[in-house]
Amino acid sequence: MKDKKATLDAQTRRLAAMAYGESSPDNNADEIFALASVLVRQRDARGYSDMSTFVSSERSFSFVVSDGNPRYTQLMKATEAQIEKDRGMKTAIAAARNALAYGQDKSNGAYFWDGADIKSHYSTHPKVAVGIKFTDPSHNIYDIKESTKLVIKYKFTKKKVAGKITIEKTELYRYDHVYESTAAYGGTIFWKFNPDYVKFTHSKEYL
Repeated sequence: MKDKKATLDAQTRRLAAMAYGESSPDNNADEIFALASVLVRQRDARGYSDMSTFVSSERSFSFVVSDGNPRYTQLMKATEAQIEKDRGMKTAIAAARNALAYGQDKSNGAYFWDGADIKSHYSTHPKVAVGIKFTDPSHNIYDIKESTKLVIKYKFTKKKVAGKITIEKTELYRYDHVYESTAAYGGTIFWKFNPDYVKFTHSKEYL
């Protein structure tokens, strides 16, 4: 039986379910709000107009949609009456509406996030491999070490001096990490690319 007054549109429900599914079980409101904002930012950056098209086209971005995540499934199947009575799901709906309206961004401009796997898989984690930096000690919720990978780009110029050709080496730029933390709530650390990395490599902020 459908709710008598169904007011929850498909995109809001999908986004809320994704943020709810990606968040930790303690239902930290800041964490859920931040996740919703990152998802909308990524949707927009990748050029999609709605969440359903985004998740069907970018299947690897948020695995909760297809990996049987129980929290995602719970919210997708819940009636609006059930959502209203559940603190976590109700928070997720509020977070989705805030993100879709471009309200307060608890993630502080993040494009990426990590949960506990960054600690359990630290030695092989792809972000750790290219360098991570905590911009605030409070973001290091898993008590892991920062990592660095120094990258230096040089320009080599041939010069002729006194009849001899020499090679002049000039440093163009350097950076030693790719990811910088922007916030951390519940069980999630939020990240964005190091501005120097984006500037010097001409990388996209979201990819």
